[in-house]
Amino acid sequence: MAIEKMISGIYARIFSERSIKTIEKFAVYFALIGFATHLLLIFLWNAGLINHAAFDSFSGNYISAIYTPFSILLIYEVFLLLVYLPKSFTKSIGKQYEIILLIVLRRIFKDISSFDMQHLTDNLTNNRELLFDMIGVLLLFFLIGIFYRLKKKQPNIDSCGNIQNFISIKKAISIIMVPVMIFMLLYSFGNWFWEMIRFHELQALPVTDINNVFYEIFFTILIFIDVFILIISFLYTHYFSQLVRNSGFVISTVLIRLSFSAPHLTNLFLIEMSVIFGVLILLIFNFFVKEEGKRESEGVGLSPE
Repeated sequence: MAIEKMISGIYARIFSERSIKTIEKFAVYFALIGFATHLLLIFLWNAGLINHAAFDSFSGNYISAIYTPFSILLIYEVFLLLVYLPKSFTKSIGKQYEIILLIVLRRIFKDISSFDMQHLTDNLTNNRELLFDMIGVLLLFFLIGIFYRLKKKQPNIDSCGNIQNFISIKKAISIIMVPVMIFMLLYSFGNWFWEMIRFHELQALPVTDINNVFYEIFFTILIFIDVFILIISFLYTHYFSQLVRNSGFVISTVLIRLSFSAPHLTNLFLIEMSVIFGVLILLIFNFFVKEEGKRESEGVGLSPE
């Protein structure tokens, strides 16, 4: 009990409503500063005032500046994922879907910024990847809406007496993930910047795709977290439907992770399949748990949240 109170106290301080609002403000401020800085760098590049080798691939299109604030706000969304993790497995999976949708949306801004405005029609005709991304975003947005609608319709299941132990474990994971996330951010972007410098010096080493920086390793860790939560949940539920649902969500996370290592169209296909799989798992769970509840009139289970 003392450990649970300590964990709950630390979690309440880190993820309190006041802390979330403060971090949200800082995220917005940093996004504005990043946007202004990126615009300034583009201006200096176009004016020929900066010509370091590390900026050789720098886009002179001012639209590309949208990429920077979008990336910062994405990091805030990752923080919110840690907030939702102890509260609801379903909600945390939904937040993963939101993050991957924003990553695809950010990629669209990046692709548009590389357009030659003097040959816009040719760019739109030849760039099929952009068209697929736009269609993919619409489909993902629609599927996530269905996912949250299904979440609201989840039948209630009687929670077990020691459900607080399970919640405390998930709170501890969220607490541990805060410094881990900060370290991953610093390491990932620092390593990417170093790769950029080394690439332009040696013209030999490959450079990590900026779209995958941080998120590739982050979703890898999420897989282990989801699997760990899945295994622990076996101690707190006897409901077959919940075990299948949680296992399905882990598969969904794995598909998202695999998408980062795939070429463009395969990447988009894996992302779409991940969300479709999650929606279908939740749909079948809602149906199955009603039937399961009819068959079991006694026993303890874990709340679907």
